[in-house]
Amino acid sequence: MKIVISAGPTRERIDAVRFLSNRSTGKMGFAIAGAAADMGYETVLIAGPVHLDTPDGVRRIDVESAADMAAAVKCEAADADVVIMAAAVADYRPRRQISGKMKKKEGDLILELERTEDILKSLGEVKRPGQILVGFAAETENLELYALDKLKRKNLDWIAANDVSRSDIGFGSNDNAVTLYGRNSERIQLPVAPKAEIAAKLLDTVLTKA
Repeated sequence: MKIVISAGPTRERIDAVRFLSNRSTGKMGFAIAGAAADMGYETVLIAGPVHLDTPDGVRRIDVESAADMAAAVKCEAADADVVIMAAAVADYRPRRQISGKMKKKEGDLILELERTEDILKSLGEVKRPGQILVGFAAETENLELYALDKLKRKNLDWIAANDVSRSDIGFGSNDNAVTLYGRNSERIQLPVAPKAEIAAKLLDTVLTKA
């Protein structure tokens, strides 16, 4: 069985030294990859810019932008049995990138943004029969509402919702707590625990209930 996991943030370049990004550290995705490898599965980890060691037994592909992430994920997902999108992919990128360093000028600067590709939605549109697609909903409010909407709109099998507004389980924390929602109306709570433990339980759930 081949499992593909994405992790970490993406960076969308403004100029040669500046970029747009987010606070994701990749710890959850790396924990899932480590757990998958420990279970004996062929594991591919597609990682945005993070400062984490590659788990043993994992093949790692480093990417930077949302476009890089989309290309790598779609390539590896083509023959994957399970795809878990734990990465915090940028929703927008600068419409125009400056080749050198942008110089400070008088007055304000307006930065025009354009949408990036919705990778999870794209994967849901071409999902093979029997392939398991798992997404994450990192929210600060209305977790269940947003998670269930995303589950349906993107043709997912499972979605893991977590509250990133909480300091004990938010970005950068070593612990997490998620609620798993399945396409068949499953609702499974995984209370606060180390991310490695959450990762193992998440994998056990999505694989045994497939």
